[in-house]
Amino acid sequence: MEIDRAEQNLVTLCMQRQGFRYWPLPVLSVPARKVGAYVVDDVAWARQYGYGRPFDTAVQKTNRDHPNISYVKALPKKERVRYSRALDGTFTHTITTELPTGGSVRTPRGGCYAQVREQLYGDYATWFRAKKTVTSLTPLYVPRLLRDKRLTSTVAAWSRCMKAAGRPFQSPDVIRRERESLIRGMSKAQALRSESALAVTEAECAQQTSLGKTARSLEAEYRYKVARDYVEEFTAYRQMRLSALTRARSL
Repeated sequence: MEIDRAEQNLVTLCMQRQGFRYWPLPVLSVPARKVGAYVVDDVAWARQYGYGRPFDTAVQKTNRDHPNISYVKALPKKERVRYSRALDGTFTHTITTELPTGGSVRTPRGGCYAQVREQLYGDYATWFRAKKTVTSLTPLYVPRLLRDKRLTSTVAAWSRCMKAAGRPFQSPDVIRRERESLIRGMSKAQALRSESALAVTEAECAQQTSLGKTARSLEAEYRYKVARDYVEEFTAYRQMRLSALTRARSL
């Protein structure tokens, strides 16, 4: 979070130097970063946020109403183009990296975001390649993790708990797939109450069966096995994040 806030503040200063106004984007809070877990196992979080719909709504509001949006819309066409290039650079000069899962991704070398990340991480190209490698490993191990008997037996126990509580779902994945259909036709307030009630039951059963702990432990185990092939990238990722945190705190 500290790095994200520093990045946004530095981008604001960089854009000002380019002759534009820029308002820092919201940084994800600690509760918001829990969205998307395999299973909800924090009862208090579930009671307050359900499956994270309030955070989805906040993102939608930011995308619609943030000052940067109205500011850019009000610029003349040529200035909008210049703003975009100043902020994000162009794809005429890029950093490219191959992904462990196949294919490649690229990002502009120029623009305020690239300049700020160079300032924070020390070498933006190395950071980009390390980050994209480290954060794209899940498809390499998740299919095997989901077939692991240690997980499947715990999911079965969780499912029995859910059924006993009047929520007959076979797995957390099923809830995720059916999430929207379960609240179809409800108001926003009704949807949040409904999802919160279901999420609380999910979390209570996850605690009773230790599904959350089991899933996290197995992910760490499987991720470690895959990461052994990318030691250099993982080392760079950890070291550069620590360096960026130090720089962020000194600003």
